[in-house]
Amino acid sequence: MRTLCASTLIGEFFVIGFAGLVAMKSDDLSAGTVWTVCGIGMVLSVLLCGMLSRPGGIQLGWALQVALFVSGVFVPMMFILGLIFGALWWASVHYGRKIDEAKARWAAAQENAEAEAAAAG
Repeated sequence: MRTLCASTLIGEFFVIGFAGLVAMKSDDLSAGTVWTVCGIGMVLSVLLCGMLSRPGGIQLGWALQVALFVSGVFVPMMFILGLIFGALWWASVHYGRKIDEAKARWAAAQENAEAEAAAAG
């Protein structure tokens, strides 16, 4: 799960940076505000890659997805990108857990097979 989620977060890193470039064209937002908010989002997306295996890491990822969607108030295209990345995040968490469970079952089966072979031989 960690690999899939980290891949999604790294993709968001770039999307947040590009959204900052688009937001710079807005007359309503100052450059300092745009880059402070985008910088925090970009740093969080990278830091979350390392926090995925810790308690609360996935929930913080969900919070970042909500923030990405809400940023559509300032950059309307982010509503669409927020939905897309929210779906990618869900798929990463959902299918990543299934992959982790399948790996654990396979490892247990291999361990049982080795134990049986050692007992028989």
